[in-house]
Amino acid sequence: MFKQKSPRWHTIYSIISTIVEEAAIVVFVLWVLPLFGIDVPLWGLMTILVGFAIYSYIMYLVGHPTISYKEVGAPESIIGSEGVIESELKPEGYIKVRGELWKASAGGERLGKGEEVVVTGIEGLKLSVKRKIAGKS
Repeated sequence: MFKQKSPRWHTIYSIISTIVEEAAIVVFVLWVLPLFGIDVPLWGLMTILVGFAIYSYIMYLVGHPTISYKEVGAPESIIGSEGVIESELKPEGYIKVRGELWKASAGGERLGKGEEVVVTGIEGLKLSVKRKIAGKS
């Protein structure tokens, strides 16, 4: 298995790459564009740099959660967990288990929203569940 890098490296990489990209924009606007007779005023260059910095920050915010997401070691470990039905299982619907929403099937049994269930199996990303018997865990 690969060793997972700290999310801090994503932040450091993002800062360094943004600085390098901003420098490349400055070089392009100040030295390359004038070769083609295009002169961008200073306020235009500053607008481009600020716009790119905002774009880079938004992309960082979008990407960072995926970098810092903890990998699930064994999806089968969810078997035996208890959950609550979020949308009626007729025969398929959605349940919440361990704070996550999962597609689930009750094997033809119709179960209503709010009922408690126990995970009995997993196939791909769909869980098999059965109604939780009162008093059992």
